[in-house]
Amino acid sequence: MKFIKQLIITIKEKDPAIKSTLEAFLYPSFKAQLRHKVAKYFYNKKHYFIARYITEKTKRKTGIEIHPGATLGKGVFIDHGTGVIIGQTAIIGNNVTIYHGVTLGGTGKETGKRHPTIEDNVFIGSGAKILGNITIGENSKIGANAVVLKNVRPNTTVVGIPAKEVKHK
Repeated sequence: MKFIKQLIITIKEKDPAIKSTLEAFLYPSFKAQLRHKVAKYFYNKKHYFIARYITEKTKRKTGIEIHPGATLGKGVFIDHGTGVIIGQTAIIGNNVTIYHGVTLGGTGKETGKRHPTIEDNVFIGSGAKILGNITIGENSKIGANAVVLKNVRPNTTVVGIPAKEVKHK
């Protein structure tokens, strides 16, 4: 129940378009993260088929694909959500905002930990692709449509293809 309350608070805080608490239940981010929590439970119990079944149903309903092995922190906000893909070994910290069309994926060249780690308070613009076992430092911003293939220092803004640093506090 605490998890649901936190999701609702996050949605209400991060989306100025929301006018009531009930609206939060309609958000794809709410549905996807709630179902991910259930899928992760089964995944951790080694009931992989059930976990993947939940994930696949969720992807079809929300347009958001979160592998049941991925780790999501508190206050994660996926705005709009369509086309968001979060890979198996991805780790997302607290208070991260992710817009539509974002991929946290692998490069196909790695084994083991092969997806990104996103630290706390990161903003990821729509269409961004963050690929490989890299770390995006806390308080960083990833520009829309950026392709990030290397670590990003904390408090840094990157844009472009491939992503390049344009601002560092």
